[in-house]
Amino acid sequence: MVKIRLRRMGAKKAPFYRVVVADSRYPRDGRFIEEIGYYDPTKEPSVISVDMDKANQWIKNGAQPTDTVKKLLKIADEK
Repeated sequence: MVKIRLRRMGAKKAPFYRVVVADSRYPRDGRFIEEIGYYDPTKEPSVISVDMDKANQWIKNGAQPTDTVKKLLKIADEK
């Protein structure tokens, strides 16, 4: 199953996430199919940048976003 999820990057205590499309069997920070955006919660206000065209295309093709990514997509779509 293909999922749209967050991949943790950045230093200890300074997380930075990339929104990626990955097979659910791969580890959280492991192999992925495509990177479609990023999320930086450390900035004020937090920065969310997602390629909505690619995200919608993946969802149409059957990719399941995680709960957190679903919320981020909703926020990114409103901007």
